[in-house]
Amino acid sequence: MTLPALMNTYGRLPVSFVRGEGVRLFDEQGKGYIDGISGIGVNALGHAHPGVTQAITEQAGKLLHTSNLYNVQRQQQLAESLRDASGMDNVFFANSGAEANEAAIKLARMHGHQRGIDIPHVVVMEQAFHGRTLATLTASGNRKIQAGFEPLVRGFIRAPFGDIDALESIANNNDSVAAVLLEPIQGEGGLHVLPEGFLKQLRELCDRNNWLLMLDEVQTGNGRTGKYFAYQHDGVLPDVLVTAKGLGNGLPIGACLAHGKAASLFHPGNHGSTFGGNPLACAAGQVVVDTLNTEQMRNQVSEVGNYLQNGLRERLADAQHVVEVRGRGLMVGIELSTPCAGLVKQALDQGLLINVTAERVVRLLPPLIISRQEVDALLDILCPLILQWPAQSDAA
Repeated sequence: MTLPALMNTYGRLPVSFVRGEGVRLFDEQGKGYIDGISGIGVNALGHAHPGVTQAITEQAGKLLHTSNLYNVQRQQQLAESLRDASGMDNVFFANSGAEANEAAIKLARMHGHQRGIDIPHVVVMEQAFHGRTLATLTASGNRKIQAGFEPLVRGFIRAPFGDIDALESIANNNDSVAAVLLEPIQGEGGLHVLPEGFLKQLRELCDRNNWLLMLDEVQTGNGRTGKYFAYQHDGVLPDVLVTAKGLGNGLPIGACLAHGKAASLFHPGNHGSTFGGNPLACAAGQVVVDTLNTEQMRNQVSEVGNYLQNGLRERLADAQHVVEVRGRGLMVGIELSTPCAGLVKQALDQGLLINVTAERVVRLLPPLIISRQEVDALLDILCPLILQWPAQSDAA
């Protein structure tokens, strides 16, 4: 028997896209779709963005790769732009969010060993998602993605998301902790938002206990929530910051940023990446940062995000099976009272791309350039599907 050429790692939908323009994708038959998920938060500037296209084209005609044995001008430029956008001190470039989280975990362990901790631990959250490498899937709070890959990596302690009292208890009863790692808004875990004031409390707790505060902004970074990074809503600064997804607008790139004591932990030989920070990916990343790190763009995301959330709440107000609409900026979740994975195919058939996570949460991550008119078109498709979902699921 001849197996398919691709490993069976995704339950793929029956559609193939051949072209994109702005917030829309087009399949082989020319049918258009509103992209409400943007490649799982990747295409922040939409599809075929002219600035990104130009930067990639020009860079491809000059230089693709030299390795990090040499100075890479594009990498230096993007690092400086990210430093300015974040308030952090320096950057390590990788190729994905999982790789960037691996760098963060290594920073935490190095910090712990410098404190004299034999087995440094990182506190991570229930329902978290940090990637699919062995260390990052161990750090994730999803038993389904861990199953079959034991033994997992030791050195993690799990706590409830957004529970400062639980973290205080860990601090009082465990002297092996070196850092805490969490997402400001959990994406894969179901669009859970931290309580108001939590990050400030956590920053104080980390300072008291000499823990590194490490934020996974793979999904929430690069303008997604209405600030360039989500922690900027709270007026705190992490010790380690991880981002990826929207940073390359489709080209693979991840970044681990450090501040203060964490910024001087790595030295030559401690960490590296063959492809990390290559000129092509950095050329795309530079356009993303320059475009998104403006007051006009931040206001656009906040205003259109509020418009989307308010539209969902108004149109779904009478639906008893809608538990909650939540999120920030253009990172939105609609939680239903029953599993709703079938909505993905129904929406696809009507020309809308969505995603369901944590079984019961419709996740929306549209391109940040989406207009109010395009939001209205999205709502016109999605809301009737959600309103009729109980009858559809009962019939199934």
